[in-house]
Amino acid sequence: MGTFQEVVSTLMKNNFSVEKDISIFVLTDHSTEDLGKKFADALKNDKWNVTLHIMEDRRKSGEEPPDDAANAMLSYDLVFCLTKHSLTHTVARRKANESGISVITMPGITEDMFLHGAMSADYSIVEKETLEMTEKLDTARSVTIYTGVNFKLDIPVDGRSGVPSTGVFRKKADSGNLPSGEAFIAPVEGKAEGKIEINGSIAGIGLLSSPVVLTVKEGKLVAATGKEGALLLSLLGEGDGRMLAELGIGTNYAARITGNILEDEKAYDTIHVAFGSNHTFGGTIKADVHIDCVTKGPRVEILT
Repeated sequence: MGTFQEVVSTLMKNNFSVEKDISIFVLTDHSTEDLGKKFADALKNDKWNVTLHIMEDRRKSGEEPPDDAANAMLSYDLVFCLTKHSLTHTVARRKANESGISVITMPGITEDMFLHGAMSADYSIVEKETLEMTEKLDTARSVTIYTGVNFKLDIPVDGRSGVPSTGVFRKKADSGNLPSGEAFIAPVEGKAEGKIEINGSIAGIGLLSSPVVLTVKEGKLVAATGKEGALLLSLLGEGDGRMLAELGIGTNYAARITGNILEDEKAYDTIHVAFGSNHTFGGTIKADVHIDCVTKGPRVEILT
């Protein structure tokens, strides 16, 4: 796609409908500090009005940013979060949106991801396919995921709205990931039943050495196989962090599965389930954690 500077310039031109007089806040952490500074500098080189803020790393995805960072977000028009862990499903992100501020979350972003893979997609195609998949989720009563030899997970979604993450942001108070390309929905809490084999990656763990089988009863994760399954349970904690929070379907043809959840969950022929918070996109769970689990090659049955 060209140099880092060219990628950032193209991104601001093609994926956003904003004027040069807006104020931009780049929030990063110590793990992502070098890339965060490089991104902020690239914006400044194009004469954008940019402020950079560096915070302490969060311990896990879904954990709130420090108060000073959360409060600072409310003073800008557009916020980019280049961080180790995701701030997507946080109160800070939601409050910024409610205040008319657009928030773009980029957890685990790398320079390679800027220059290749999901970020290099034609986002007019990604937008179209994401909206089409979102419409299917909107009209669904339930979704059944078939994986492995004979695993089946039934996920009721009746009454819930699908959410598009297109990577294209045209209005105030938009939010989503970059790179992007997924349609997702908050399942009805306490209703999902069955098992699912995760054979791709898990946020905070990376690529899996072997498949992990998750058992869900009454909407809660009650068992996970292997060492990586045990680590997932530990990351989620004992409480509502183990509630099924999300079903997502990847819609970005250029996305790769590399062990980085930001890109993995956008890839074609994948679905992901997440556990923990979903109160920011139509659910009721507030758990201070949100962990996605990606599986390749599932069979998906959407019942309307």
